[in-house]
Amino acid sequence: MKWANMATNEAFARVTIDALLKDAGWNLSDGRSVRFEYGLSDGTIADYVLCDRHGRSMAVIEAKKATIAPTEAEGQAIHYATLLDVSFVFLANGREIWFKDREREAHPREVKTFFSQMDLERRVALRQMRVDPLTIPIDTRIAGRDYQKACIDVLCQEIGQGRRKLLVEMATGTGKTRMAVAFIKRLFQANRINRVLFLVDRIELAGQAEDAFTEHLPDYPTYVLRAGRRFQDEKRITITTLQSMVNIYGQYSSGYFDLVISDECHRSIYGKWSGVLKHFDGIQLGLTATPCIVPPEVLEKITDEEDRLFVRDTLRFFELDRPTYRYTLKEAIADGYLVRYQIYHAMTVRTAAEEGFEVKSGELDWMAMDPETLAEFEELFGEEDTILVDPNALERRFTIPERNRAMVREFRKVEEEGFIGTDGRRRAPMLKGKTIVFAVNKRHAETLARMFDEHYADRKPSPEIRYADFVVSGTGGEDTLDGPSKIRRFKQESFPRILVSVNMLDTGFDCPEVVNLVMARFTRSAILYQQMRGRGTRRADHIHKALFTIFDFVGVTRFHGDNEEQPQGGFVVSSSPRTGPVQSRKLLMMDVNDHIDPSSRGWVILDEDGNETMTEAGEVRTQELGMCFEEWFLDQAVDADQSRLLQQVGEQIRVNAATLERFERYRFVQPPFSYQGGIHYAERLFGGMLPLEEVLQRMNAQVFC
Repeated sequence: MKWANMATNEAFARVTIDALLKDAGWNLSDGRSVRFEYGLSDGTIADYVLCDRHGRSMAVIEAKKATIAPTEAEGQAIHYATLLDVSFVFLANGREIWFKDREREAHPREVKTFFSQMDLERRVALRQMRVDPLTIPIDTRIAGRDYQKACIDVLCQEIGQGRRKLLVEMATGTGKTRMAVAFIKRLFQANRINRVLFLVDRIELAGQAEDAFTEHLPDYPTYVLRAGRRFQDEKRITITTLQSMVNIYGQYSSGYFDLVISDECHRSIYGKWSGVLKHFDGIQLGLTATPCIVPPEVLEKITDEEDRLFVRDTLRFFELDRPTYRYTLKEAIADGYLVRYQIYHAMTVRTAAEEGFEVKSGELDWMAMDPETLAEFEELFGEEDTILVDPNALERRFTIPERNRAMVREFRKVEEEGFIGTDGRRRAPMLKGKTIVFAVNKRHAETLARMFDEHYADRKPSPEIRYADFVVSGTGGEDTLDGPSKIRRFKQESFPRILVSVNMLDTGFDCPEVVNLVMARFTRSAILYQQMRGRGTRRADHIHKALFTIFDFVGVTRFHGDNEEQPQGGFVVSSSPRTGPVQSRKLLMMDVNDHIDPSSRGWVILDEDGNETMTEAGEVRTQELGMCFEEWFLDQAVDADQSRLLQQVGEQIRVNAATLERFERYRFVQPPFSYQGGIHYAERLFGGMLPLEEVLQRMNAQVFC
């Protein structure tokens, strides 16, 4: 996109720089915080000197006109900083801002904003007190395993060499969070950081992280940032989700956080919503259990586009060709930190071959179909008795009641009697433990939970106890309102013994007592499959857990080529399609997103005590429009003034989300835009009425879709 070139000389650039300083909270008129055209001892003049609240110099800003790259002023700015005996320099031209610690960094780096006065004061203080983190002992009470200590040392070595983007791949259940807590403590004690942002996939995981930080780092105040709230400046560790951050991060200086950790966040945080991470200048650390190293020949054969994008966007964001540190599933099982697994290929399985599986007309529950689906199936069957069905369509588009009942019966039979493995030996699942069932949607989950509960009625201490229950997180409308309490009971109490899940337990859920995973949901995503499998890997010595069993009722283990004898934990090439003849001539296809995406999570609002409350429709729409605006905004090539105006537009969209259907040009004649030159200013920034209208049309098409 090509924008009008407005600021072409240094005077225009300084007007913009003044505005950007105000945006970062600087007082330009108190005569103490910002000094303009400041004379130096050798007769030269620094464009700007930024000072602390007592008037002491902290940083230099060298301004250039928009047609000159800010980095060309590096030598000049370093000369001024040396004369003032300050370490920090900013280079700016009204469109870009670059930052450098002249004594510790070889090259400047681009930042999104000037640092606020408070943030710059913190940076100065940290710089004066910091020591080499490698000289600080690792707290082995938090992370005492050899690979955890090795990982922390590697990360500290990388930071010492000037690297600011780090990626750790550790298998699910090996203690990524505890490693991160010990790493953070070491950096705190070395005075390398003062504030931390810890991003998680969903709000339920924020509570788990808060418990870990509160237990192991009681001296460093921690809180969970809820949707619609502001940062608590007095706290040292902020835990939150992408959804909670996306609408407020632009209100804070790029220097607010010194360390940003993204824990198992969806790949979108490294792709279309990476603005949250890119905004803050802190060291970036990504934590993942999903392998990021994929041989080219395997990458070419990955059928799931989201998986391919995960590999591309994650490594691209961290500017790496491989993770900074790896500890794989295979290593963890060999070292005894995780338990091995066995796979039961169910007799009732529907083969997940590429061409689909056969379904007979008499197997379907025609009464449960909506009119549109009913008409589609009638047309597909025609005069025939059998059609081919995409595995993803099962339970989403139609249900086979007898299949679900057979699944429940077969599970109990195998649980009690065991099964013959692929090696010809009899195997037995563990009886003392919990079971997670992965279902397709709420209706499917509720059906399976009821069937399991009825089938295990003889094991219940009293009729009102639920042996099996279900929990759902989807688009919000089907969420189980008491989901967190159900999960808590599953983990801490004797009942329920079986929990059927839709999107709630497949990532970040920690319950070592899980000994069975029931795959009643098919997915083509290798990432999601590995996340689901990871729910069973944790040790539980108190129940003598030696292994866990995967009950595959949908053919997903074969589709992903999973080998219980050699668990790699990495991407695999999908198994070859079935070669036998297929008699049916029709195929029902289903395009389904099988991924855990923050934008598709149900929005959750909690009160001051952390109790879940109902989400108002207006709050939901504010979050949704904010995410859409963020995705659109990150694709725009704009200068600083245009960026500021568009960010104000985004803020007005969020404020008026409940009633706004599109953002019209006339709104520029109203406050707050009228205070800044109104519509004439907006048109001048973008080169006229028509270019401005084109920008708004493109924005409206993407934001209000």
